[in-house]
Amino acid sequence: MSSQLIQLFQSAVVFGTVIMFGAIGEILTEKSGNLNLGVPGIMYLGGIAGLAASFFYELNNPAPNPVICLILSFTAAFLAAALGGLLYSFLTITLRTNQNVTGLTLTIFGGGIANFFGGGLNIMAGGVGQISVASTSAVYCAFVPGLSGMGVFGQLFFHYGFMVYLAIIIAIAVRFFLVRTRRGLNLRAVGENPATADAAGINVTLYKYLATCIGAGISGLGGLYYTMDYIKGTWANDGTIEALGWLAVALVIFATWRPVNAMWGSYLFGLLSWAYLYIPGLGRRTMELFKMLPYLVTIAVLIFISLRKKRENQPPASLGLPYFREER
Repeated sequence: MSSQLIQLFQSAVVFGTVIMFGAIGEILTEKSGNLNLGVPGIMYLGGIAGLAASFFYELNNPAPNPVICLILSFTAAFLAAALGGLLYSFLTITLRTNQNVTGLTLTIFGGGIANFFGGGLNIMAGGVGQISVASTSAVYCAFVPGLSGMGVFGQLFFHYGFMVYLAIIIAIAVRFFLVRTRRGLNLRAVGENPATADAAGINVTLYKYLATCIGAGISGLGGLYYTMDYIKGTWANDGTIEALGWLAVALVIFATWRPVNAMWGSYLFGLLSWAYLYIPGLGRRTMELFKMLPYLVTIAVLIFISLRKKRENQPPASLGLPYFREER
């Protein structure tokens, strides 16, 4: 197999994994009826929190423990992103603010906070691009021992860090939770008709809070993966995390709110995001059109499912709508 095709496949998997984390977290959130457009900001929070935790642990530490590096960065990223989800939940569920406006504000807030602290870390490290969390990054970038050297097969399927496989596991687990467990069915009931769920004794507020916070924590892992694996443990203020966050939001629609669809859809989005680099003779304008492909595909899918009007392909019925118990 051509080395260029292998490289394209690997790039698609890496970029797709970032998008998958964001999309799976948002699917869980939207199944509760909450439309969180703050996914890019939440991914920013996860990325900078994981980087900062690793940076301060490795700073002036001659022999950082890889296990501690992993635990600190992973926990910090998940908790920071979950706190972003908690802020969104408090504003939209308790204070009943507009979900669209709150989500967009969270994106701006998360990006601003992350770039502010990223700039501070750059200054502490001695300049832009001087941040080094090599020990932590090495843990995230480590390939599967032995399997990654199995020729083309190893390069295609085992030439990645552990978070690629973790994203797949989380997607399958979320699908199992939503379809096969009582709490998952309760969550879907809350997203479809919160008044009926409330009348049946389901704590609507609790389910919405938990789904949004845990979903945000999962989305934040996308920012952590991008920071630690893709750019090798540094901070880049180039807007890529935000762009991938919006792709994650688009992927939720493309996947028709199904976690398993989000798995292969994320790799397709990753492939479309990089394909233009491997097609010779493209002009600059044509390259920009190629970058639009994931969004164009999402629009096409949205039109298709709208025309077919199959209930299983539609979003949760109460998505984006506030719930007022006194109006039940």
